[in-house]
Order: sequence, then structure tokens, then C-alpha cells
Amino acid sequence: MSIATQIDGYSFLKKVMSLENLVGTKDSHVRRKRMCMGCGQGLFTQDYTRGEYTCTTCGLVASERSTDTGPEWRAFTAEERNARDRTGAPMTLTIADKGISTVIDWRNKDAGGRALTSTTRAAMYRMRKWHIRSRLHSSEHRNLSIAMSEMQRLSSQLGIPYDVQETAALIYRKALMKRIVRGRSIESVVAASIYLACRIHRIPRSLDEIAKETDVGRKKIGHAVRLIVSKIEVNVPLPSAKDLIPRLSADLMLDGRTVKRATDIIQLAKERYVSIGKSPGGIAGAALYIAGILEEDRRTQREIARVSRVTEVTIRNRYKELVRSLGITFNMDS
Repeated sequence: MSIATQIDGYSFLKKVMSLENLVGTKDSHVRRKRMCMGCGQGLFTQDYTRGEYTCTTCGLVASERSTDTGPEWRAFTAEERNARDRTGAPMTLTIADKGISTVIDWRNKDAGGRALTSTTRAAMYRMRKWHIRSRLHSSEHRNLSIAMSEMQRLSSQLGIPYDVQETAALIYRKALMKRIVRGRSIESVVAASIYLACRIHRIPRSLDEIAKETDVGRKKIGHAVRLIVSKIEVNVPLPSAKDLIPRLSADLMLDGRTVKRATDIIQLAKERYVSIGKSPGGIAGAALYIAGILEEDRRTQREIARVSRVTEVTIRNRYKELVRSLGITFNMDS
């Protein structure tokens, strides 16, 4: 082959490669990698489809069967790139270090499942010890480690959803930054954070329920709640009787018609300012009692008082007030 023919072949290959770069921008792009062994130039084209690095000057294939370590998705804006980018586990506030650090497995086995030798086990023991010490390098991190463990335990006992746990962890971290935890038990502030998170997400959990699952009294939890609200900007909605209806109706196994009627009664009582200053549990229990009578799905006052965590006297008083104020009438057969 003559030199002229070889040059013409190189020119043709350069034209083909340039057309590929113009047409197939999704599959290839130009990047500087290393010096070409054929012509000494350093401009290469990476073809993701064939897995090849090709010199754009002389057409020499510098490497083949290369592995693409980039993402399989495409993004055209910075917002899309941040939303689709994923490296490792997602960050979470429910872990002291937000889930950034790694964890050394406690099992003394290698990747193949074989037991480690005594020398390797001793080395792994030392690595775990110093790994834990490096994670808890300050009093704040030690506090968060204890608090997040207690929060996960308490959330599991109360059946708290994950998004509520995230909100509770954020409230606790803010309380720690404001030095509210200093001089108080970690358990009381954790319980107060969970209570406020439940209020924010409108999940009915009373102070008595939370105090029952902890070693802290209701009085201390209530004091921590008031302190957090006063020191931190937390928009906590007022407790509503309507939020209690789904849970109470599920415990009493009421029909959907009864639940809807009780919700309508509570809404009417709110519009006429009947429920102002009244306990949400008493209003919700009385509304369910009235709705049960109207829909022939009746439950006793004792049953309703038990799930509402109020006394039977409260149910009777709220029942009389709602019937009188809203003008509710019953059939004689009821």
C-alpha cells in the first residue's frame, strides 16, 4: 500500500469519525485521555456503544472493551442532575451521622462466608473499636447517637411513620443546637420531639400514650414541649377532633357511614364555635356516639370513653352540648 493511499484512508476515517461526533452525540464525546502511540496527538473519541477509545487524528484504536462507569440516566439541567444523582444510601436525619459513614460488619466472616483467623479477628476488633470512636468524636455526636437510638425505639413502639421520624429528628437537632437538651434528660426531649412531629403531621398521639412507652413522666415531656415551642420556630397546628376520628372509628370497628356522619358533626360544631375550649377526645367521642345512634351503628359510652381516653361523664356532657347546640333530633325508636 502506497503512502498516498494510506493518507487517503486516514482522511476518510477522520471524516467518518467527525460525522459520528456530529450525529451521535449521545453515544460519543471528545475527551483528552493520553498521547496516541501512532501519531503522538492526545485527542481521543470515546464510543460508548463499542467501548472503544479512538484517536481522532490517525484513527488508531487506543483501547477497546472499556467499561462505562457513568450514569445510565440523562439530565439536561442542574435540577434534574441533582434529583437523579444517587451515590450510596440516601442521607437521613434519623441517624446520628446522617448515614454518611460506613459500617464494619460485626460478623467475623470474609466475603466468601468463611470464618476469619484469630489474627484477623483481633485486627477487625481493633478496627471496629476505633471506627466507633471516630464516629463519636464529640459530645454532640454522642448525644445524637443516644437520642436517635431512643427515637427509633419509641417510634417503633408507637407505630410512627418514617416521615414523622424525620421531622422529629429535625426538631431534636434544632433543640440540641439551641442547647435545650442541656440539663434535661435526652428521653424527655426525644419524646417531646416525637409529640410535636405527630402534631405537625396530624397523627393523633397524646402525651399520655408517649409517656407510657418511656421512663419519663408526662409532666417532664409537657415541659420539654413548651420549651421547644418557645425556643424554636415550630409551626404546630392546634389539635383537632377530626384527626381522632379515623383512629377511634377503627378501634370501635364502625361503618363508613357512621364515620362520615361523625366528621360532619365535628365540622358543624367547629363552624358554630361549639368545640372551642373543649377536649378533642371528648368532642370526637361524643360525635361518634351521636353518629352511631343516627346510623344505627351504636356503641356504648363506656366503649367510646375507653378508646377516646376520657371519662364517661365527659362523653355525656359533650353529647348533651352537641345535641342542644346543633339541634340534633333522634327517632323515637333510637
